[in-house]
Amino acid sequence: MLGSLAHVVRHHLAALRMLLVFTVITGIAYPLAVTGIAQGIFPHQANGSVINDNRRPVASALIGQNFGLPLRKDQTTPAPDPRWFQPRPSAAGSTGYDASSSGASNLGPNNTTLVKTIAQRRAAVAAFDGVRPSSVPADAVTASGSGLDPDISPAYAYEQVNRVAKARGLGPAAVRGLVAAHVSGRQLGFLGQESVNVVRLNHDLAALKQR
Repeated sequence: MLGSLAHVVRHHLAALRMLLVFTVITGIAYPLAVTGIAQGIFPHQANGSVINDNRRPVASALIGQNFGLPLRKDQTTPAPDPRWFQPRPSAAGSTGYDASSSGASNLGPNNTTLVKTIAQRRAAVAAFDGVRPSSVPADAVTASGSGLDPDISPAYAYEQVNRVAKARGLGPAAVRGLVAAHVSGRQLGFLGQESVNVVRLNHDLAALKQR
């Protein structure tokens, strides 16, 4: 009886020692190592890719933003501001790019609600940018899977150049050059598509006006 009890105790003590060892490794050492490496090699990304204006944090390059006019009492969502490049729609609805409402609409390509919404968005974007509806890129009228994507296609960014330049009293060539400077290539040269980060683009657009 005593021998069996001692055997059980030894097994429990061995299990406890393993628990303590792996707690130290996975709960303390590993997180500290990952945090230290991230802060040492990629501090900007590790801290949220924050964009600062005069040392004041104003945005994150990882999350889209609404660039709209002040919200009126009769509106649920603000109207887009012609002075800024506009992002792709957010599936979060009236909350805009609220990370707590991240998610897709889960509507299929043949869903009548989605088809109607896309047609309405296409007409609105075309009228806003002064282009033909047939030239409006797909990302201008569809949200990303997360609803928070800050990136748009170069085609959509270039489509907005004339409208932004006119609203700000800038030369179209200067604004187009700014867009070209913000075009990011495919990851590793072959993954994904070229993109333009609207948050970064608009941040530098404000500086362009100041110059």
